Amino acid sequence: MLSWPLRGKLLLSIVLLTGCLLAGVTGNAQATPGSWSSQIPGLMVAMSDRASASQAATPPTVGNIQSGQLGRVQWQFQHPPGALLNAWLCHPEQCVALSGMRGSTTALAGFAADAPLHFRFALRPGQRPVRVQGLQMIVNYQ
Repeated sequence: MLSWPLRGKLLLSIVLLTGCLLAGVTGNAQATPGSWSSQIPGLMVAMSDRASASQAATPPTVGNIQSGQLGRVQWQFQHPPGALLNAWLCHPEQCVALSGMRGSTTALAGFAADAPLHFRFALRPGQRPVRVQGLQMIVNYQ
């Protein structure tokens, strides 16, 4: 039979060892956070009834992005003053309406981080064709 001080130390050792093992298991299950950025060539937007899609921004092929999920996405694009456009940021599973020429969104959070993203633009009725350029995004994931 173990004395009280030895039983206490043994119990404490078991609790600490179990905690360390659990921390290691849950720590490895979470993806490492990261980010990537992309610049996309400009495009001409000429129709109001049909959206024009930009080239896709393809994420890098780093190991932790394959199991990652999107977090915050920041975007930026430019068009001539006075031009009225509808704009979206698109993941293969969903598109999100953008509020302006720059901003950020978490509306795509939880979707696969290794999927390509792209912009979509459509003229508002009565607008003349517009060149959109300076397309950029910063994608955060974990």
